[in-house]
Amino acid sequence: MKPYTLNCQGKLLPLDHPLLMGILNITPDSFFPGSRVSGIDGMLERAEGMLRDGATFLDVGGMSSRPGAELVSEEEELQRVLPAVEALHARFPEALISIDTVWASVAREAVEAGACMVNDISAGRLDAAMYETVAALRVPYVLMHMQGTPQHMQEDPQYDDVVVSVLDFLIAELGKLRALGIHDVILDPGFGFGKTVEHNYSLLKNLSAFHILEAPLLVGLSRKSMITRVLDVSPGNALNGTTALHMVALQQGAQILRVHDVKEAAEVVRIFRQLAS
Repeated sequence: MKPYTLNCQGKLLPLDHPLLMGILNITPDSFFPGSRVSGIDGMLERAEGMLRDGATFLDVGGMSSRPGAELVSEEEELQRVLPAVEALHARFPEALISIDTVWASVAREAVEAGACMVNDISAGRLDAAMYETVAALRVPYVLMHMQGTPQHMQEDPQYDDVVVSVLDFLIAELGKLRALGIHDVILDPGFGFGKTVEHNYSLLKNLSAFHILEAPLLVGLSRKSMITRVLDVSPGNALNGTTALHMVALQQGAQILRVHDVKEAAEVVRIFRQLAS
């Protein structure tokens, strides 16, 4: 694993071993009901458990990106996530908070409130100001591939070659970001975002190909349909399948796992590191 380093608001974070990003959904309609938190106290309790279990990042999102979901306005998203970010930063000042948003204004206010990373599923496609805003904020940026928008992305995703298409997209966008001076870019192939089950497994089997881009890889597989459809289970019963795919992702060189279940993912990382030693 190449030892990348992220500059998170002045804190240098080496990626010399796999790290975990815990998912904090401040939304009533995320695809996995078990991931939803209600109220600041419930969110802080969930965050404390994630940090205790081994999360390095806490990813705060105020809009569901499940298939069929409609965009939430900037104002509504700010009302959901800003108090959460402020409370997290006050309670856990050393925690690395990521803001999961497609809106530049939400990214800016969240970073000012204590977040140190922007996780944008749209790659700047839904807000033309996003790239320049991230450049001005000087924080790491998660660049993800998505075909279409959450509302329509799963209607009929088509690729001649999904691996080549995603690679080409990330190469082009990475060039734009670096031209703006954004050098701490984390790449996310976008599992489940405008992709069939077959597309998702093709990406996972070929994940190591993305290392040619010389940027760290974030993988979000947790409890997604590429697991539930193969096993014919609900997201609530998809932990075992998630664990299996997490090991595959690590063996393919993923540096960050975005997860609902931090304790179990941390155990995967421990076993992976033992295998690799």
